[in-house]
Amino acid sequence: MDLDAVEVRVLGCLIEKQRTTPDVYPLSLNSLRAACNQSTNREPVVAYDEEAIRDALHRLGRRRWTRFASGARAAKYRHLLDETPGLTVDEQALLAVPMLRGPQTPGELRQRVDRLYAFPDQAAFQATLDRLIERGFIARHARRPGQKEERYAHRLSEDLDEGPATTAAPAPFQPAPAPAPQSDVDRIDRLERELAALAAQVAELRAAAGL
Repeated sequence: MDLDAVEVRVLGCLIEKQRTTPDVYPLSLNSLRAACNQSTNREPVVAYDEEAIRDALHRLGRRRWTRFASGARAAKYRHLLDETPGLTVDEQALLAVPMLRGPQTPGELRQRVDRLYAFPDQAAFQATLDRLIERGFIARHARRPGQKEERYAHRLSEDLDEGPATTAAPAPFQPAPAPAPQSDVDRIDRLERELAALAAQVAELRAAAGL
């Protein structure tokens, strides 16, 4: 799997907010941006803009991992992990913790997942963790020098593997300039992203106008 950092954060936030604030889920673009950039329960803390989040939603939508959901007041978005790739509620909750907080020790993972899903006992927690490892969504990293315990990390991005560079905060996100289209496929992909962004903006404007 090869999600980038923005996609991982967006997807993790959708899972989290579905569990912690179901009354406002699916999330509007503004709510999702606030969830991605919040300073609590996040590692690292980031400052993504709406364009970065829209682009991430578009890419996740092409994978059929997220979906646009029209709301009464603003365009909203939801994840589709129960459908693709077919994760259960407990699997989603456990996976969301390292997505939002980085590699976790067993104790950290067990404690932090409780706010998203109440496992009945340690055996149920371990069984879910084992399934995610078996399916390739989570990996166990052996204890490294200076660490007291092994750690568990998500496997949604090969670029986000635990390593010497993971202790440093990433550079602030800077959207790359769109390359000049080189083919019909490139032009169609660019137009699809622009159309999705325009549709979201129109929905938000109509909602603000009370239409």
